[in-house]
Amino acid sequence: MMKIALAGNPNSGKTTLFNDLTGSSQYVGNWPGVTVEKKEGQLRAHEDVTIQDLPGIYSLSPYSMEEVVARQYLVNERPDALINIVDGTNIERNLYLTTQLLELDIPMVLAINMIDLVKKNGDEIDLKGLEKELGCKVMSLSALRSEGSMEVAEAAIQLAKMRPSIKNPHVFTGSVEHALAHIEESIESTVGHAGLRWAAVKVFERDEKAIQEMHLDPAILDHVESHIIDCEKEMDDDAESIITGQGMIILPRSFKLV
Repeated sequence: MMKIALAGNPNSGKTTLFNDLTGSSQYVGNWPGVTVEKKEGQLRAHEDVTIQDLPGIYSLSPYSMEEVVARQYLVNERPDALINIVDGTNIERNLYLTTQLLELDIPMVLAINMIDLVKKNGDEIDLKGLEKELGCKVMSLSALRSEGSMEVAEAAIQLAKMRPSIKNPHVFTGSVEHALAHIEESIESTVGHAGLRWAAVKVFERDEKAIQEMHLDPAILDHVESHIIDCEKEMDDDAESIITGQGMIILPRSFKLV
């Protein structure tokens, strides 16, 4: 059974897309151990494809129970493909989560929703420019009008079958990229290649929960700490704020409104 996860910000139209893709074939419950709603269903006309609707989140940082649930699912269960649904009328805010999802190295389709409203406002989103900048498939749709929904799902299925070699976007620059590359090299033998960039970012941020789940040798953490400290001194900021700030660099250049 192929699993495709839907991820996106609250109010991005994710639930509308889920309903459009699954119709009446839905199962609603709670994620194990928490009261956060869990929804999944069978993709229409595809008996072997399950659509998993993740909670609406703004990032993969574990600040809320919804973020914890989504992160654990994506990191530990690793679906076959991701559909990241983005509100086309508020694209810059939505793309911050996109850059984090790309770090997971899961085949992903970026679905720009509410494209009808974008056009009504007289705007145009450079889909090819986004594809080039982010390194993932980018498509537009209007989930509310059921326009383009199945095309997006079919594209995700093809990506899952192909399992392409995904190139991480170069979101970070200078000493930050240097530190992350060094961390990747230090932890790859432990965490493996899948999601390596995401793991390196979490180590850089000193994300205690993520680091604990990686079971890294304390000697490795001590070794990379000096690179993190050097970067903090150069950037005159703490590690987590550096990642957040540099992660936003890609947003203004990754799309244009005409």
